[in-house]
Amino acid sequence: MEMLAPYTTLRLGGPARDFAEATTAEQLVSLIAEADRNAVPTLVLGGGSNVVVSDEGFDGLVVKVATRGVSVSRDGEQVLVTVEAGEDWDPLVARSVAEGWSGIECMSGIPGLVGSTPIQNVGAYGQEVSQTIFCVRAYDRLTRQVVDIEARQCGFSYRDSAFKRDLSRYVVLAVTYALEISELSGPVAYEELARRLRTEVGGRVPLGQAREAVLGLRRGKGMVLDPDDPDTRSAGSFFTNPVLSRAQAADLEVRAPGHPRWDMPDGSIKVPAAWLIEHAGFPKGYERGPVRISTKHTLALTNPAGAATTADLLGLAREVRDGVREKFGVTLVNEPVLVGCSLEE
Repeated sequence: MEMLAPYTTLRLGGPARDFAEATTAEQLVSLIAEADRNAVPTLVLGGGSNVVVSDEGFDGLVVKVATRGVSVSRDGEQVLVTVEAGEDWDPLVARSVAEGWSGIECMSGIPGLVGSTPIQNVGAYGQEVSQTIFCVRAYDRLTRQVVDIEARQCGFSYRDSAFKRDLSRYVVLAVTYALEISELSGPVAYEELARRLRTEVGGRVPLGQAREAVLGLRRGKGMVLDPDDPDTRSAGSFFTNPVLSRAQAADLEVRAPGHPRWDMPDGSIKVPAAWLIEHAGFPKGYERGPVRISTKHTLALTNPAGAATTADLLGLAREVRDGVREKFGVTLVNEPVLVGCSLEE
């Protein structure tokens, strides 16, 4: 049996009953299809940066995605970049900056593989991959066919997608991004980043400047993987920023007048989870046994010494979730995928 902890950025997770590595899309499809025919439970594992695996591990087949390949074609004033699911995300961002392809530069430093980006609708500093995804090639386990899914069919929303809502149906094989040919970033949409770049929200800056600014901000929050930094032994942001209805937002305003918020186009209100956590009494560095909140960012739950269990981590997550709910009436939702475990006791 293969222990799964070394394959996750949290360094948590028990053994897999069976383990295989897929180096081509064909091999990936074959492994999943055979497992389905034999009714074997499967877990498709990418970079392990957005997953929490139970201490009991996974009683089935874990397939590690290790496919490689990038192809590029020009389409007018943009390039279509098709990337195999097993490619690392940040080197793709670095290449896009070097080549003068604009649209994903503000997602620099995010760990993980390309295949996970449409599932989670990965985003940071005002950019989301849904803004640039042209189509997703996937294996449909229901029809047993390889399909190309256009962006409009992906059901993208904040940190969500049709793929995430039904994790058992699709296996992402490759993603095609449509990127603008430009030496300038997309319009800077995030105030913190605009301040770092000394520009205004909506301004555009050279791609390299945007990337370096984002990497600097992320390093300051322990969000760039670094073996020498125990705060990066995490799954990134553990909770998503809550999106509240007008009624829920009105209740929160009574409990916390003047709280930070972002008005969404549909009339809902997004609230920073980090602010809720800190103001519910959980500061940076808050410890619970061998796990703690990052000393740099209250959204990250960490396994700093590598000595914790998944049960330890979930205990901290529940304590934070329940504390925020008691004080503010808002229930935080986990961002990482939980495998064989749950925040419900």
